[in-house]
Amino acid sequence: MDVAALWNAAYESVNSMEVDTFSSCYKLFLAMVFGAMVGYERKRKGQTAGVRTFALISMGAALAMILSIYVPQEYLGLKNGDPGRIAAQVVTGVGFLGAGAIIQMRGSVRGLTTAAGIWMVAAIGMSVGVGLYWLSLVATLLILFILVQLERIEHKASLGAQARIIRLKVEGIIDDVDLYRAVLGRHGVSMTDYFIDYDFTIPETRINIMVLMPDHADQIAMFKDLAKVYPTTNLTLATQVNI
Repeated sequence: MDVAALWNAAYESVNSMEVDTFSSCYKLFLAMVFGAMVGYERKRKGQTAGVRTFALISMGAALAMILSIYVPQEYLGLKNGDPGRIAAQVVTGVGFLGAGAIIQMRGSVRGLTTAAGIWMVAAIGMSVGVGLYWLSLVATLLILFILVQLERIEHKASLGAQARIIRLKVEGIIDDVDLYRAVLGRHGVSMTDYFIDYDFTIPETRINIMVLMPDHADQIAMFKDLAKVYPTTNLTLATQVNI
């Protein structure tokens, strides 16, 4: 058999809905590559779920789809079986892995994007499993576009502002926070609200300032300027109010 005949046989095998060893191995390999591409981007951002995790999820979803097709195809009496039954459980089960990627720490939630990526990679693996190769490739490229390019657009448009609380302990009793508002404004930080607690026995003022802080804000320079407004004994940045 010449090379052209082998190529045609391989092409027909990987594009056929009939499950065989060659096409199944090809699908698993392709699912692994697509998953690893997304996992590499996540690992580059310091996420726990990286290349190996995403590759395994994508391969597992592809294998589940292959099994979904194989069972009613091979076993008599199951010709009318539902090929989507196993795949439906993948969509539900992968949510468990996504939940494990979400971290809640003192009011701040991280990992939602990675969890969404895990769910999407599982869908890509299932697409590969049923032979939708080009759709799987386009979906992988779109995910990378979202994770890389849209993040840059968010930063340029200052859409990455996060709610934070700046807590200060100031000597004496103060009754004007407009100076703090001005300092924050110079650093591109928006002051949304504030809470004041007076301790007349010391005397001391505790201030909780709620702000929207861009990701690119220079926190060290901002803290230095805030500390100069009034004699400050303590200054911290938090993700939840403590009053």
